[in-house]
Order: sequence, then structure tokens, then C-alpha cells
Amino acid sequence: MRFDIATLFPDMCEAVLGESIIGRARKAGLIELYCHQIRDYTLDKHNRVDDSPYGGGKGMVMQAEPIYRCWQAVCEGLDEKPYVIYMSPKGSVFTQKKAAELSKMKNIFVICGHYEGVDQRVIDKIVDEEISIGDYVLTGGELPAMVICDAAARMVPGVLAAEECFTEESHFAGLLEYPHYTRPEVWEGMEVPPVLLTGHHKNIAAWRHEQAVKITAERRPDMLSEKER
Repeated sequence: MRFDIATLFPDMCEAVLGESIIGRARKAGLIELYCHQIRDYTLDKHNRVDDSPYGGGKGMVMQAEPIYRCWQAVCEGLDEKPYVIYMSPKGSVFTQKKAAELSKMKNIFVICGHYEGVDQRVIDKIVDEEISIGDYVLTGGELPAMVICDAAARMVPGVLAAEECFTEESHFAGLLEYPHYTRPEVWEGMEVPPVLLTGHHKNIAAWRHEQAVKITAERRPDMLSEKER
């Protein structure tokens, strides 16, 4: 799987996505991830990639041409056009289901907006989907881009130690995750639930499911199916 991120701040993305599990997956060749400086694709001698908005208003708008040229350069090195995502507060809200869908794609190209956003014409021409990571506005698309890359990449085979590392997590199966405990058995007078010490896998699985349903009912009742209510 390959990710290409078009951004004004490639070092920012590299600093995060070059570390921890995703960084190790890149080094192992399990995923490819490239951060492209949009300014490298402008024809302006001063490397400008933005201009004032038509119709007036505050702020600046990123120009279509540098983003389009960046996308074209990436496409030239691929055997098929990538799925193009624009990170935008106007997009559909990102979910675990969407992360799972993206993890099965071969090539993803992510556009990070900045300032007041990007020229609508490049969105209309090359973008397949606009995605938001929540109902709030950030200073740029870099943090959201890193979120979707991390969420999708960790489900690529081999990135995590086993499939169960993500299939038993919150949201994957429609429930929030059950509580976790580790050594010591007693900490600050609080004990680990006895069932987890029995080694009885069927009872442990039942307890975990019960806890998951309870936590989901308390915190996100909207997620519960009719069967679980």
C-alpha cells in the first residue's frame, strides 16, 4: 500500500509518520509513504502557492495548479491513478469503517489544505472524496492526513503483530473496547477482575463482551445494535 501526501509542511508529516509502528512498517517495506512539498510544483519564481480569493474576503486560497502538478508527477510513477482525498471540515466524518476501506486500496493521494482552503476547481477535477476527522477546524490538513494514514496503515497485513490487534479494538466491531489490565495484580488497593486470572478463555471472552456492551451503553448508546440494547 502506498500513501502520497501533498503538503506545505512535509517535515511535519515525516516527523510523525517516520516513528513508532508506522515508521517501522515503512522501513520494513510493508507500506510506502511519501510527503511532497507543494511549493516544488509552483511555476511562480517566488514559490508562491496561494493568492487572494475572488469575490473578496479574509485570508488566502491555495492555487489549483501547484496541487495539480504535484498529483500529475505522482501519477507518472504509478501504474494506476491513486484514490485522491482532500482533508476538509466539509467532508464526511472519518470512521473506523472508512479506515478499513482505505486500508484495502493500493494507492492513496492526500491533499492537505491550508489558509482558507484550496481552489475548488482542483477539487472538482481530481478529488474522489473529501474527509473530515471531526466537527472542528484546524490550521491545516496535515494532522487529519496523518490520522487517516495511521488508521488505515495499521490494518495493512503485517503492520501489527496480529489481526486481533485491531479487530478487538473500539469501533471495529461496533462496540467500544473492554478494559485492559496488566501486572501487578493489586495496585493502590485495586485488584484485577478475578475472571482475568482464571485462564478460562470462554469466560474471559464473555466478560470482555459484557464490559464492551456496558461501556458502549454508557458512553455511546447510539452505537448499540437492537440486539445489544
